[in-house]
Amino acid sequence: MSNKFQNKGRRKFIKQASCAALGYTTIFSTLNSLKAANAAAIMNSSTLLGGDYKALVCLMFSGGNDSFNMLIPRGNAEYNEYMTTRTNQSIPQNDILPISPNTNDGKQYGLHPALGGVQQMFENGNAAFLTNVGTLVEPMTRQQYEQGTAAVPLGLYSHSDQIMHWQTAVPQDRASIGWGGKMADLMQSANDNTNIAMNISMSGNNVFQVGQNTVEYSLDPYDGSYGLLGYNDPWASSMLRKGAIDNMLDKHYTDIFKHAYVDVIRNAKSAHEEFSTALEGLSPLNTQFTDNDLSQSFHMVAKTIAMRETLGMKRQIFFIEYGGWDHHDEVLDNQMFMFGEVNNALVEFQAAMAEMGLSDCVTTFTASEFGRTLTSNGNGTDHGWGGNSLVVGGAVNGKDIYGTFPSLELDAELEIGGGVLIPTLSCDEYFSELAMWYGVTPSELPIILPNIGNFYSPGGGNPPPIGFMNI
Repeated sequence: MSNKFQNKGRRKFIKQASCAALGYTTIFSTLNSLKAANAAAIMNSSTLLGGDYKALVCLMFSGGNDSFNMLIPRGNAEYNEYMTTRTNQSIPQNDILPISPNTNDGKQYGLHPALGGVQQMFENGNAAFLTNVGTLVEPMTRQQYEQGTAAVPLGLYSHSDQIMHWQTAVPQDRASIGWGGKMADLMQSANDNTNIAMNISMSGNNVFQVGQNTVEYSLDPYDGSYGLLGYNDPWASSMLRKGAIDNMLDKHYTDIFKHAYVDVIRNAKSAHEEFSTALEGLSPLNTQFTDNDLSQSFHMVAKTIAMRETLGMKRQIFFIEYGGWDHHDEVLDNQMFMFGEVNNALVEFQAAMAEMGLSDCVTTFTASEFGRTLTSNGNGTDHGWGGNSLVVGGAVNGKDIYGTFPSLELDAELEIGGGVLIPTLSCDEYFSELAMWYGVTPSELPIILPNIGNFYSPGGGNPPPIGFMNI
């Protein structure tokens, strides 16, 4: 079963959930989450940026990606270990696409057979993998886990908790502010545009992009900004409604709640008009994108980046959620289809960035709430912990695997039962390097990532924690 059926309802949801498409009958319910969306951002990191452009694109594999079928041990000895543990969820050895990492640990590795384009990007130095990465409050051994002497992330195998932790980088608590939102709080002043947020979502509301002073600006992957729902519909009843809204917006209100209500509507309307005008004037890209939700999400990101100068943007963070990875059943069939869509979308997006001369300026990274069990539950896998992530872009120190690829043997050093692996790279290390490339100073990392000091000392001229980005 694919996630095509889930995606049919997603566009409708985005229209309803979007901050760029605020329905005037539901404004009050959004005021709390909007906070002070148009407040002046803190002036600090952005003063160091100069005139360059950088963008981060978060690709969230929601549901829990079985990522040890994405990056796979390929040599005979390590493959036998993999196949023995994974049994009927293993990829045939001859089907694995070989890769040749720059760093040789004595083992051979490869990729899922649907990731041919990613294989080529890896070999060309524009992609890298991080292995056995996951949510950690502090470094942990198997003995510490079993004895309960180290802090464990809250709700370790819970979808809702873990997808939140990946977006907030606060795994010991259920936080409501995302690390992408915190970066926007720090750096929003780098952009000249005050109408359209630094953080732009192709998947509606999300925790990752919510800050103290910023929220995401949501777009539809196919149509872009929707503005006020029904505002520009041509029907007579809608025209009457349009006139009533315009009349409401033209008035001055002394009541603070009415004033805030109208300001939100007015700002949403203004942002929609500005974005839509820029999109209408954009010359089409030569790069062709596949007609599915994922590729079209990347297409809209590419078009938004192409409008960066028109919109006055020097820093942007994008969020794309690709759901349906909770494969308790039919793992192999689902992965063949879904990894194929991921492969095509990433290849198309990188081609578009090369077309615009921005390959070095845009970095795409993957996230998923957890890896999955190495063991089979019969015809699928269950919720795990550590997994593998992919980073793509010209600024990536590519053609390498970062971290130590774990033993996939049951009862190995990091295996805590049922094929669940303790991560050896923390999300904090992963995210801090992306943040430093984006322009966050080392001294500001603890603001964004409160636990970073448990894994990395950001002062004293230390090198980046992992080394996968060219900073």
